[in-house]
Amino acid sequence: MARDASRGVRPPTELTLTERARRSQLIAATIDLVAERGYAGASLAGIAQNAGITKAAVLYHFPSKAHLVRAAYEHVIDALVQEVAGAVESVEVGDGPAAYIRSMISHLHEHPHHTRMIIEAMTHDEGDGDSAERWRPLADIIAAAHPVRAADEGNAKNTAIIIGGAINAIVAERLQDPDYDTAAAAEQLVRMVERSTR
Repeated sequence: MARDASRGVRPPTELTLTERARRSQLIAATIDLVAERGYAGASLAGIAQNAGITKAAVLYHFPSKAHLVRAAYEHVIDALVQEVAGAVESVEVGDGPAAYIRSMISHLHEHPHHTRMIIEAMTHDEGDGDSAERWRPLADIIAAAHPVRAADEGNAKNTAIIIGGAINAIVAERLQDPDYDTAAAAEQLVRMVERSTR
């Protein structure tokens, strides 16, 4: 079978149903192991054991730990983006920033393993290193919601970066303190943003 030389794996369109299921199983095992033990503690042998298969079977699907961690990172990012995009698209344009904040914090609260996976992947350069990829979607939502205030692209960018930092802090606090009320923090952040954009 042809292999994608840039990634070292066969393109997903060529995978059988069984291969897709196995890859999904390996991605789930990787997310759990990286979340529990960190990047350094998640070896291919450990991932294989967590998935109940051999290391050779892991290597059949992913040529290296880096490829597997990247696939796991992309999986959790895709899930996050789909949920946040759905929340933003379901409200009026002016309510987009609030929907973004609420859905982002809610998703990361409900999926702490995904949160840890994102942190570990980005810390070890397996995540997306382009900072604009992180702030630009929110900047676009802010600009659409407040076109007059966001006429200067720098204003929307700065606001998006500040909101992103606040979301990161809320999520990080939840990882340290399981009793931290992220929903209340999200509502407070929404109120702060709404006051600043009036």
